[in-house]
Amino acid sequence: MKNIKIVGVFVIFILSIIFHFMYNLFPNILFSILFPVNESIWEHMKLIATSTLVFSIFEYIMYKRNNIYFNNFIFANAISIIIGIFIYLIIYIPIDNIFGHSTFIAIFLLFIIFIIIQIISYYIMNTNKIKYSNVIGIVLILIIYFIFGYLTYHPIHISLFYDYMNNHYGIKKVF
Repeated sequence: MKNIKIVGVFVIFILSIIFHFMYNLFPNILFSILFPVNESIWEHMKLIATSTLVFSIFEYIMYKRNNIYFNNFIFANAISIIIGIFIYLIIYIPIDNIFGHSTFIAIFLLFIIFIIIQIISYYIMNTNKIKYSNVIGIVLILIIYFIFGYLTYHPIHISLFYDYMNNHYGIKKVF
């Protein structure tokens, strides 16, 4: 299980780079919820969630194929995503406010967050079975994406949601 988690860090990182451009390639409502629609800090949190969840599909298949036992799989992924988003924002926002935007720092921190996510997920999966953990995990994932969808189309007008490169909030409406 540890080896799959280690590989996961790199796969999730590569997926996040690919997923950064998905909405621009395929602009539609589903992709606007799953992938960043602009360059705001908030929209990039979708990279943490979606990359992790897509990898978790492959991870699940690998565990089943190799008869690896685990607990709380969906719950572990949901909790690790939520914690990853909070840690990223807590670290990145002050750095961004003090030093300005740095693509290198943003990408480096994203990689560190993917390490943290995999560690958290590993430990949750190795705890005793939590009652209704997968149901709770599914509900948390649905809530995460509901929030992403809502805030993409109805962003709060604060710097977290502002796309400084294109000078707008949320999804750019083309009419």
